[in-house]
Order: sequence, then C-alpha cells, then structure tokens
Amino acid sequence: MSENKILFNTGSLDGLSEEIGKLINTEDSRLKLTPDNADSGLAKLVLTLVELIRKLVEKQAMRRVDGGSLTDDEIERLGETLMKLEMKMEELKKHFNLTDRDLNINLGPLGDLM
Repeated sequence: MSENKILFNTGSLDGLSEEIGKLINTEDSRLKLTPDNADSGLAKLVLTLVELIRKLVEKQAMRRVDGGSLTDDEIERLGETLMKLEMKMEELKKHFNLTDRDLNINLGPLGDLM
C-alpha cells in the first residue's frame, strides 16, 4: 500500500491532477472482483461499511457516557451490545478470511478510511 500523500504542490493544476491520478490508480486501491471472488469482494465492502458505522456508533456512545446522559443500566446494555457487535464482526472477518487491514480502504490522497 502506498503511503504517498500530496501535501503541497506549486505546479500547474494539470501536474496536480496527474499526481492525484497516480495515487488513485494504484493496484492496491482497486476492488478486484472476478466470478471466483465476488462474494469475498462484496463481503469486504459490506463489512467495511459496517465497521465504519460501528466505530462511529461507539464514539457517539462514549460521548454520551462521558456527558452523563445515560443511566447505569443503559451504559451496561450499550457496552454489552457493542461488545457483541464487535465479536460478530470478528466472526464474519474470520469467515471471509479478512483482517482489519483489509477493511481499511485506501482513499488515495485522502488517506485511509479508518
């Protein structure tokens, strides 16, 4: 995976566009779907979205816990729910032979998704 990022460019817009094109069009950044791997490719995409949403929900939950707007029972249920969701994600990643790194899609010049 390429770690190149454009931080500053004093050249023309054409030059900048060309550099962005080089970063985006790498082999690592493409979703490679074939009839043989379509199910795992789709699973990778879906699990990436679920993991992103899970992390966002977890952060929001922590804000609510820190803000004191939840009762002790709500905090306990929330923690149990998030733990079960994380365990299910681990199970699904194992089933589709995916790792956390596989789910962290590279967005080119924007960097990694997660």
